[in-house]
Amino acid sequence: MFTGLVEQIGTIDHLERKDDGLALRIACALQHFELGESIAVDGACLTVKAFEEGLFEADASLETLDKTNLGDREEGDRVHLERALSLGDRLGGHLVTGHVDGVGKLVEKAPSGDYVRATFRVPPRLAPFLAPKGSITVNGVSLTVNTVTVDRFDVMLVPYTLEETTFGEMPHGTRVNLEVDVLAKYVASLMGKPGVDGGSAAGR
Repeated sequence: MFTGLVEQIGTIDHLERKDDGLALRIACALQHFELGESIAVDGACLTVKAFEEGLFEADASLETLDKTNLGDREEGDRVHLERALSLGDRLGGHLVTGHVDGVGKLVEKAPSGDYVRATFRVPPRLAPFLAPKGSITVNGVSLTVNTVTVDRFDVMLVPYTLEETTFGEMPHGTRVNLEVDVLAKYVASLMGKPGVDGGSAAGR
């Protein structure tokens, strides 16, 4: 589990596209990795398969590439990193699984005083899981939803978030990883409503 609070921005040092997925090497200042530990890369939970000082390596399967924006990445791209939550850690964001529900798109950024209002297009199947003042994870960042329509939602980005994430430099049209609040999924399951994939949420 994660919290949606980015620990650091890493840089894709090398990537290798394979028939069965993508191999990534990411440069960062995080230390004391353990083989097999989980790390969220732009919100997608990956497994550390190798590391050395200033670098770690992970693989993204074809399933991961199909469900996330990692297949869009190139060497030199900056990505949000968060290591898994430990028991006893402060939960400053919200509970995040690292299992991306779908890919959205940044459609507008507009200044609003010291803040920036960012509007994202969301797959319509995910919109029912969003609520004003509820939580959404965008590229691994825990954000608060302002408004929701059939296929869009917007958030307010505070100066700290703009400085400490890649949102400040993100151009219109960028595809982003979305994870809806896991509590919304459980409520839908209990009520027998369709799941995030459009199928029945009951009995999972």
